[in-house]
Amino acid sequence: MPKNRKRILVTGGAGFLGSHLCDRLVGQGHDVLCVDNYFTGRKENILHLMNRPNFEVMRHDITFPLYVEVDEIYNLACPASPVHYQFDPVQTTKVSVLGSINMLGLAKRVGARILQASTSEIYGDPSVHPQTEDYCGNVNPLGPRACYDEGKRCAETLFFDYSRRHNVQIRVIRIFNTYGPRLHDSDGRVVSNFIVQALRGEDITIYGDGSQTRAFCYVDDLIDGMVAMMGADEDVPGPINIGNPHEISVLTLASRIIALTGARSRLVRKPLPQNDPTQRCPDISRARQLLNWEPRVSLDEGLRRTIAYFADRMAQPASAGISDSVG
Repeated sequence: MPKNRKRILVTGGAGFLGSHLCDRLVGQGHDVLCVDNYFTGRKENILHLMNRPNFEVMRHDITFPLYVEVDEIYNLACPASPVHYQFDPVQTTKVSVLGSINMLGLAKRVGARILQASTSEIYGDPSVHPQTEDYCGNVNPLGPRACYDEGKRCAETLFFDYSRRHNVQIRVIRIFNTYGPRLHDSDGRVVSNFIVQALRGEDITIYGDGSQTRAFCYVDDLIDGMVAMMGADEDVPGPINIGNPHEISVLTLASRIIALTGARSRLVRKPLPQNDPTQRCPDISRARQLLNWEPRVSLDEGLRRTIAYFADRMAQPASAGISDSVG
């Protein structure tokens, strides 16, 4: 048993990032409470943890108060892909705003440190490149993505107001495009879309001309940064960008995945969705300086691991393989 064993709450703990975070924290010997309403989280992501004595699961929607005793809170609960967060945009905003209020209230009551998993989407379609934490963003508050973008921006406001007003110990990270095993195959994210289409021998869908750029961070590196941020000194509340600063075009990503899968897929172009950013790349100077963190897994290595995950799922019987259902 570690000397610094803690009781840790992970909201959204059955999701893509949340389940990997639970893996890390359980492996470190902490008592972990995973909370999820299974809107986008999946039980299969955490099944392997169910027999661990220091892991517990609770079905709960954080738009309602939660009364537990914990030392730390990682607030990850929120649908994170356009397909899912636009499915019920009002509920998406509620999760970011009411969920943050409830988790901050819990942190205030029990004296817990709390980390907010914010997003690069708060920068919108940026006019500054790469994006630094001082940049205030270029977000359309009326567009179809606003429920997520503005919800996360409001959540950051709440975190810093609770810090100033109530001395809650906060940490805020802004997560850039992250990929890896346990991505949902039907969530519309570019890496999972391309891999699944390539493995199925389907045409790969490119939105726009494919020149828009992204910077892709492998999930293990992201979790390293998240845990480092939670353990940072008192004077490092954030926000801090966590992502990979190596930028590539969507078209180049598609070519990489076709090469790594050996697919014969063609590229098919469709119109670019409204308010889809043309550039997205983090400046991680703060993370390097304050957390001694930077990504280590190369894009090709991360893609190989992710392709292997999806290939394994697709090889399973239909009842146990990829499901298009949400929840």
